[in-house]
Parts: sequence; structure tokens; C-alpha cells
Amino acid sequence: MNMRIIDDITNFIFIDDTLEQADVIMIPGGSYPELPEQAAKLWNDGYAPIVTPSGGVSIKTGKFNGVKAKRETYSKNYLTECEFYTDVLLINSVEASSIIGENQSGNTSDNARFSKQILESRNISPKSAIICCKNFHTRRCLMFYQFAFPNTKLIINSVPYSENGQDISRENWYKTDTGLNRVLGELHRLGNQFSSEFLLLKAGDL
Repeated sequence: MNMRIIDDITNFIFIDDTLEQADVIMIPGGSYPELPEQAAKLWNDGYAPIVTPSGGVSIKTGKFNGVKAKRETYSKNYLTECEFYTDVLLINSVEASSIIGENQSGNTSDNARFSKQILESRNISPKSAIICCKNFHTRRCLMFYQFAFPNTKLIINSVPYSENGQDISRENWYKTDTGLNRVLGELHRLGNQFSSEFLLLKAGDL
């Protein structure tokens, strides 16, 4: 399909930066083990000394919604997204002393804000950070983490995503209902959430 609008949406939503060493690896909350698995790989490869998993319970259900993949490997009764992510990190050889997590957030904005708070409580002000997030979620993660970490160089590490057996990627998102719903849903949320966050930011600058 040769349509400029498809290319424009694709290039806006999907980000994947060149990896480089950083001060911390951050993971926005969720139920898929692929994100903390990727963070663990980066930690084991020496990209950063600290991993910050984030996430409490769902704001819709008031509980952790359960592991979405590889339940045979990650089979504990997790109470929060952070607890789940931490277990994945430990199973994948990340040292416990390198994990600084927060378990209070219920959305991407709070993932970023509370990650900053927990790091500041340890007197950590990262100059650079890698964010491991789902590929279609990269733009919104960048937006919120930039608001929370305005003086930090953010490096987006895009993690492949599959739903109901269908891969969603920059090459095929517009070919399935699932891909369209995910990507266009991100566009909608970006508009709504950017305006509220930006107004808060402007108010803080006045």
C-alpha cells in the first residue's frame, strides 16, 4: 500500500532508537514478560547497572490482570505488575540489588512519574535511560517519560508485540483489525493525554 498517511502514522507511532549505554533501564507496567525479558538481556549485556520496573494494579479492575504469556515459566500469584516484572528479571539473571521498582502506578503517565520518584528517593538522577516498551506504545512512552525526565536522554528500545497470534509491527499494523485498533487507539490517547499533561507542565513553569 503506497499511502503517505500510512507512512506518516507509522513513523510517528513506531520508534526504535540505536542502543547505547545508559544509567538505568526503565519498563512501563504491563502483563507481558517480553518487556522485562528484554530489559534483563540489556542488563546482562552491560547496557545499564539499574533496572526500574514499574506498575501497580489495573485502574479498571483494581488488581493485577494476570500474566499474558509464558505462564509455565512465570507462574506465581503476582499482586502487582512490578512484582511480576521483578520476578521475570530475577529469573533472567538480573541481580536483586540492581532492581529498583515502584508498585503504585496504574497508567503510563504514573509509570514515568513514580519511576522518577523512586529513583530520586535513592539519589539517582539519570543522565540517560533506556525504555523497554511495546513497539506500538513507544511514542506515548516517550511523551510521558520526557515530561517526567526532562533532563534525561531517553533511548527507546522497541519490543515486538503479538496479540491473539497476530504480530503487530510498523510493516503490517494497518492490515488487521487488531493492528488498526492498537495503533489508532494510540493516536487517540496521545492527543487526549498530551493536552492534559502539557497544560500541567505549562502551569508548573508559570
